[in-house]
Amino acid sequence: MPASWTPVTETKRLARPPRAVAAGGVISGYASLFGEVDLGGDLVVKGAFADSLRRQGPGRVRMLFQHDPSQPIGVWDEIREDSMGLRVRGRLALRVEKAREVWALIQDGAIDGLSIGFKTVHARRDARSGVRRLERVDLWEISVVTFPMLPEARIAAAKSSGTAFSPPRSGPPLLRSSARAAAEALFRS
Repeated sequence: MPASWTPVTETKRLARPPRAVAAGGVISGYASLFGEVDLGGDLVVKGAFADSLRRQGPGRVRMLFQHDPSQPIGVWDEIREDSMGLRVRGRLALRVEKAREVWALIQDGAIDGLSIGFKTVHARRDARSGVRRLERVDLWEISVVTFPMLPEARIAAAKSSGTAFSPPRSGPPLLRSSARAAAEALFRS
């Protein structure tokens, strides 16, 4: 490996809403769905995470806020592939100030996405569609984010103090073109 080599991290957004947010800051859902093309033109295939998960398990995959390695906000208790995608369950560390802020933002509906950070191990690009099929990835982190790569990447429900609720939404649902524009604006700045 050359001395100047630097690993590159790629980030992807949750393809479907997490199933629930429970009392105590427990969240669960899908951090990736197989067969879904994201706004960046990537599609994760079944089995893409298997080697990485077998090698490291959930304890070595970090829970971050907005992919910022200086802002860990919790731990992942379960990360596994099922027939739909990468299913996750984790706990926000509510003794950490940023995690308490994120929990409040989730409850208020201000933030509701998940996103994966990884290194591509093996991928193929479809010449006709331009879609990159991610066949093997090294999963590094899963973040709670404001703008997921897919508009459907949202927290669907929350539970706090024994009362279940759906996070409030302000305005109309985010359209795919709006989500793309928001994501592109982040990368331009």
